[in-house]
Amino acid sequence: MGFECGIVGLPNAGKSTLFNAITATSLAQTASYPFCTIDPNKGSVNVPDNRLEMLARLAGSKIIIPSQIRFVDIAGLVKGASQGEGLGNQFLGHIREVDVIVHVVRCFEENVEQPADPVSDVNVIETELLLADLQSIEKQLANKKKKRGEDPEMIALMEKTAAMLADGKILRREKFSPEEASLMKQLHLLTIKPAMYVGNVPENDASAPKNNKFAQKLDEFLRDRGEKSEYVCAQFEAESAVLDYESRKEFLQSIGLNDTKMSSLIRLGYELLNLRTFFTIGPKEAHAWTIKAGDNAAEAAGAIHSDFQRGFISAEVISYEDYEKHKTHAEIKAAGKLRTESRDYIVQDGDVILFRFNV
Repeated sequence: MGFECGIVGLPNAGKSTLFNAITATSLAQTASYPFCTIDPNKGSVNVPDNRLEMLARLAGSKIIIPSQIRFVDIAGLVKGASQGEGLGNQFLGHIREVDVIVHVVRCFEENVEQPADPVSDVNVIETELLLADLQSIEKQLANKKKKRGEDPEMIALMEKTAAMLADGKILRREKFSPEEASLMKQLHLLTIKPAMYVGNVPENDASAPKNNKFAQKLDEFLRDRGEKSEYVCAQFEAESAVLDYESRKEFLQSIGLNDTKMSSLIRLGYELLNLRTFFTIGPKEAHAWTIKAGDNAAEAAGAIHSDFQRGFISAEVISYEDYEKHKTHAEIKAAGKLRTESRDYIVQDGDVILFRFNV
């Protein structure tokens, strides 16, 4: 599955540096001027999951294959993008393609002439996305009304959505019925996408980023709006990402850290996508697979191979907790914790599954 988190931010916020830190590469060009990242850079990263390593040890697996998620470094946004300023439509086109928006917000003043104001920066980005959505929905609504055989439910939703946007409301913070939420997917709007905010602090705050005064201001602002956030020093994370394991460990310990912030940031992106992980294990490999919350056993089988879904017979299921407790397949079976499920079984996060199929 190609789930993508798009990293956006105003110029000099540090989004390309964060991309480098997340992907542990130097694919993204970094420079202190707008639009240095003209084409979106993409990097697939492993989703940290200690359960997979535990299962691999119990099964004696030779290879470990974790779940992955893609991060996309999108060109810097400026005020007026919805009107074509800067990269304008090119930026908006790239962000429409991602599943989650990661806003990088500047919480430092070093080497930047303009004073830091994270709340203002968030408002600039959200306003541009909101204006782009308002233009889009008004155009879609006008086209819809011109066609014969009007769709009253969709038109009503479009009018409701347009009114919300005109009132300055970010759509993901508003309430929609399940039916409306399903129809909303057809509108391809930006402010309905799940989002997270990353406050980027200077290196002297790397060990305790939330102590930064700008981060505290941003955190209060986002918390009042129910938004997800993380606080990091992107420069520090990028520098540590290119070190080998022992050097990185020593580097982190020098400022009192046991791990980088990247693991929690990656997991947060995974959670915002409402994804779940199931496992297949054996002597050859231990494999984590990604599915959407609510997927059934047959759909999970299809994540491995379409033949598995087409010829699905049954699924032998063990919860991760039972595997961790009983250690071996024989003990799990003796304890009555091995279940045979049909194609309609809703796969739970952490299930260990053996699929039976015939094609």
